[in-house]
Amino acid sequence: MERILDLHIHSKYSRACSPQLTLSNIEKTCRIKGVDIIATGDFTHPKWFSSIENELKEIKKTGLYKLKIAVDDKVKFILSTEVSLIYKDGDKCRRLHICIMAPNIEAVRKLNEHLDANYNIKSDGRPILGMHADELVKLCLSIHPKFLIFPAHIWTPWFAVFGSKSGYDNLQDCFKDQTKNIFAYETGLSSDPEMNWRLSALDNLTLLSNSDSHSLPNIAREANIFDMKEESYNEIYRIIKEKDLSCLKGTIEFYPEEGMYHLDGHRECGISMEFLETKKNKGICPKCKKPLTVGVLYRVDELADRKVGVKPKGAVPYIKLVELDKVIADSLKIKSRSSKVVLTEYNNLIENFGTELDILRKVDLKLLEGKVRPAIIESIKRVREGKLNIKPGFDGQYGEIKIFNDEERVEMQQSLF
Repeated sequence: MERILDLHIHSKYSRACSPQLTLSNIEKTCRIKGVDIIATGDFTHPKWFSSIENELKEIKKTGLYKLKIAVDDKVKFILSTEVSLIYKDGDKCRRLHICIMAPNIEAVRKLNEHLDANYNIKSDGRPILGMHADELVKLCLSIHPKFLIFPAHIWTPWFAVFGSKSGYDNLQDCFKDQTKNIFAYETGLSSDPEMNWRLSALDNLTLLSNSDSHSLPNIAREANIFDMKEESYNEIYRIIKEKDLSCLKGTIEFYPEEGMYHLDGHRECGISMEFLETKKNKGICPKCKKPLTVGVLYRVDELADRKVGVKPKGAVPYIKLVELDKVIADSLKIKSRSSKVVLTEYNNLIENFGTELDILRKVDLKLLEGKVRPAIIESIKRVREGKLNIKPGFDGQYGEIKIFNDEERVEMQQSLF
């Protein structure tokens, strides 16, 4: 049975996150989006963990949970969190974000008790821990052997295992003797699978793509497609650990150019560039003469041992999408994805044609004719075909996606209306 999984999101208790990120709102959003299994996020935060205990209940000892008030168990929660590790290794300060998935509530409680005794886990849903990456893995596995730990958004410059600012050049230097217990990695918004395929050291690990959502609309902007024999934590753990290609059916991807760190650049100066130009400028901003923030595309090229376009054995398929409300907003030339007009069109689509992910991926567009604005239908078609205009992101600034340029918009309106 095909299932959509988003294994990394946040709660309202993480910094720079929406106060709307409650368990009930997350569950409701997943029903609209078409997500079957969603991360709880932030289980280390005492108040959020209390919400998890009080509002969720385990489904038949599967290690997955549902809202107690839910009418069914269509949307299931998996216990998860992200932590921020900041420590010195050798002569360099390391800053890493690590995702943790837990098999049950009791395992989370024991981990939280240990962390609370040694660190401040109350101030942020993604707590800062002054411990090495290998120490974190050892700690989790000493509590329960089926904790699943994997590095988050591995290429992001500031807080990632391969980040240009504070990361490593290989997993072994980071996780040391615990590298054997790392079974997966997360691509992050600024890279896609093809970029990650260039590094042969990742071949034996399971590639995961998750939304890292800080708000409800961004849930499932990246996600995983599993063919599961049963819906349980153990099955998810097994598929990821074994990299079971019979069950790994694909990932749903953000266009990496839209990510905040795809290209190199300096936001304050409005300067962005690709890696060849960065090399030419020796990593220095030509305007202010300060160091550029080296982005994901550069970093991948720096560590890669394969050429662009090589597809390794065992590579899993993927599809690139743009969130439906963004598609609608651009097709109608509306700036805000949360405008009343956009939400009206969005709700019309959901009510009549199914979940967001089904509409973007599967629904026969002919069924929309006469019921949905032609510009929206054409926009969904173009997203499926990858016919987009993208201004890449850099130095913490999201890229911009436009489905039509001005000339195409005029031609499209003349032909469709």
